[in-house]
Amino acid sequence: MAAPTPDPTEPSLADAATQFLGHSRLSAEARRSYGQTLRRLCRSLGAHTPLSSVTAEQVARVFDLAWANAAPATWNRHRSALRSFGDWVAREDLAAHLGRRPQPRVPAGGLSPTQLERLWARTDLPLRERTLWRLLHESAATTTRVLALNVEDLDLADRRARTATSWLQWRSATAQLLPQLIGDRTHGPLFLSDRKPAPARTPAATDLCPDTGRRRLSYPRAEYLFKRATKTLDPTGEGYTLRCLRG
Repeated sequence: MAAPTPDPTEPSLADAATQFLGHSRLSAEARRSYGQTLRRLCRSLGAHTPLSSVTAEQVARVFDLAWANAAPATWNRHRSALRSFGDWVAREDLAAHLGRRPQPRVPAGGLSPTQLERLWARTDLPLRERTLWRLLHESAATTTRVLALNVEDLDLADRRARTATSWLQWRSATAQLLPQLIGDRTHGPLFLSDRKPAPARTPAATDLCPDTGRRRLSYPRAEYLFKRATKTLDPTGEGYTLRCLRG
């Protein structure tokens, strides 16, 4: 018997993902984060697979193959993205077999002084990470707020930066690192990704550096790098989240 002809009016998995990522209620950061999850799902199950034929069992297998050994925070982030997508397309069942993984509790006071001293003493860390982490620690600002900074927002002489709601301030360690990080740049995102984006994934102009062509550093990437760098500081071996720097 011949296979049934697909209904051309039925959305494919890729079509649904594209529509979901394009809807106006998503922030740029959420769009980037959710896009990672949905691109993996499309690659694994087939972009042209009808959305109605995707099962919770298939989704669970994709998660097991892609993120079985990931940190709980990573697993939960991808699970949250899938749940949001499922709610939007009225397929809440897609995450039925994806349980939330328990995460280590964040210390109430953040990293201890001893842990911070060990972190600041690391000489193998890239300038971008050292600057970001110092700025987060000295300003006590949220990661989202700091990653949204542009070079033109900075007032280096007064050790502050203008944000949408107020001034963000820092101290001497950040003041020493920022000029090295900025170099000759005068505009664009302060913290940049390692590579230029692929042509098909060109970000909005506000998230692209006019001098280097690189995009703004994403929250998930910044979080991943910090967790990886702090595994040896964490008794659980998981690594810490960036909010631990706020104290």
